[in-house]
Order: sequence, then structure tokens, then C-alpha cells
Amino acid sequence: MTMSTADPRIDWLALERLRDGFLRGTAGQGDYWKDETDLASYDATFAQRIGWKWDFVLEDLRRRGWTPPEGELVDFGCGSGIAARAYIDQFGTKEATSVRFVDRSALAMSFAARRASQRFPGINVVTGAAAPEAPAAMVLLSHVLTELDPIDTERLVARLRTAAAVIWVEPGTYEASLALIAVREKLRDVFQPVAPCIHGKRCGILATGNEAHWCHHFARPPGGVFTDPFWGRFANLLGIDLRSLPLSYLVLDRRPPPAPDEGVVRVLGRPRINKADLRVLACDGDGVAQQSIFKRDDPESFRAAKKDRFASLQKWTRSEGRIREARPWPTT
Repeated sequence: MTMSTADPRIDWLALERLRDGFLRGTAGQGDYWKDETDLASYDATFAQRIGWKWDFVLEDLRRRGWTPPEGELVDFGCGSGIAARAYIDQFGTKEATSVRFVDRSALAMSFAARRASQRFPGINVVTGAAAPEAPAAMVLLSHVLTELDPIDTERLVARLRTAAAVIWVEPGTYEASLALIAVREKLRDVFQPVAPCIHGKRCGILATGNEAHWCHHFARPPGGVFTDPFWGRFANLLGIDLRSLPLSYLVLDRRPPPAPDEGVVRVLGRPRINKADLRVLACDGDGVAQQSIFKRDDPESFRAAKKDRFASLQKWTRSEGRIREARPWPTT
């Protein structure tokens, strides 16, 4: 949902201060929420962009046939609570016995709980960390790695071992990607990788020769954003490229994930468009490698790439050692 440029809740100076802390990497040094206006302004702007990333991840899971486990839903490092709201928008509250918001900031937990209760009347909302022995069903984590030191990260990963499933979304940077891959490898003895992975083997990015690559993807903002004066002002004042929504993410589940069809690959990043071919970095059970899709074989993929609509999850048809057709998967 977009907001009017005249909305009095937007404190643009507060947004500049918050963004400066995020970019400098100092946000993890303490509670950066000064008041409810900070949270309301953030929730209407930066949090919406994070929500569009969550929409990308959750829609991918829904299309693949993944379903939530039953039990408590925990939004860890909740901020304004956008992750939980996006999750409930996609999957509903049928399996969630309660929704728990956890954050170092009492102000943030209160704000997140109130917004969730307003959006989804009747849900059971609680705040604060649960007892260590109380396992969560579904844990959501969003943009928390830059605010945790290595010791805190290790403690968090250890606590996640009691969950039924985990969805973790971070910025699409090289560092965030490798950090999530490290989490994946540490928890692979407990969980099945669900997404973006389409296999449960060791991550192919870790293979020799792939040091320059990272696992990242691109979400798309709602189309109306580009013509909305509010978002235009947001972009101009804060120097934000509205088109760019890179993310890295990790989905883990104790249950075996729905099996992909033969020939399904996960495309990492964006394809490089050359005159005669698309150069694509793709991941499957055999590893991560650069592949070529030639224009004369599959002109439709060229058109999709030029329109920035090249699907992240695809089924490839090959013959004579070449990719003859690349189409979004699943088809429905």
C-alpha cells in the first residue's frame, strides 16, 4: 500500500538518520527507534520495500506447493513487523496458534503487535522472547545479520535448531549471501533446504572456482510505485533506486520439500545479455555454473530478459548439450 506525500506521519529527517545508520553498519550498536513516529515512517517506506522482498519469497514458496507448519509464528528482530504481516497475507493464520514479535526494542515490539492486531483482528499476538525450551513452529528473520556480531549470530543459529521451519531474508549483498550459506551448512543436519535451493547437497557457491559468485535474486515492486508521487519523493529525498530490490534468502524445513521436476534450475542474479546468447548463472543438484541460452534456440527467453522478467525458477529443456528452451517453473 502506498501513501500520500501529504501524510503527516512521515518524518523524512528520521528516515535519513535511520538510513545513515543502516549504510554505515552502526545500527547494531543500540536501539535506533526514538519514538513511534520513527516506526510509522519506517513502516510506510523502507519496511514496504522489505515487504516486497518477502512477497517474492513467499509467492515462490506458495507456487512450489510449500505449506506452513502448525504452531507459533515468531517474527525475530521484528522491527515494525512487516515480515509477519507479509507472511500472514500469503498464508493466513490457520496454522499459527499465536504470533510472537521479538526485538531488542520494546517500542518496536509494541508497534508490530498493534499493527498486526489491526490488520488481522482476532489473532493471538504476544511479544518478547519465549522460554528457551519452547520450540517455535515458524521463525521469520528479516535484515538482522548486519546488526548481529559473530557470537550473537552463533547463538541465534543454535536457537533455530528447535524450530520447525525458518524463512530468512537479507539484503542481496555478497556478504549477506555468504553468511546465509554458512547458516544453511550449519543447519543442514537438522533441516531440509527448501529455497532458493532445489537440492539438499552442499551449496554449489562454495565450490572452487565460484568465489566471485553469490546467491542473490531480484524482487519487483508493485507497478504503481513508479508513478506514485509519494514514492517519487521518497526516492529523490533518500537517493533510493526504486527499481532495485536485490535480496538473499534461505528457507529451511524439517519436512522434505516438494520435489522439483527434472531439468529445474534456480537462476542466480540476472542474466547477462549478449548479442547471440544469454549468460546465466544457474544452480541445480550438480552445482553452480555459467550456462548459455542462445537467441536462435530460445528467442522468448531473450525477450523476457530484456524486459527484466527472466524467471528465478525455471525448467530447462536440453538436447545435444544445449539449452533449447527455458520456461518459468512451475507453470501454474
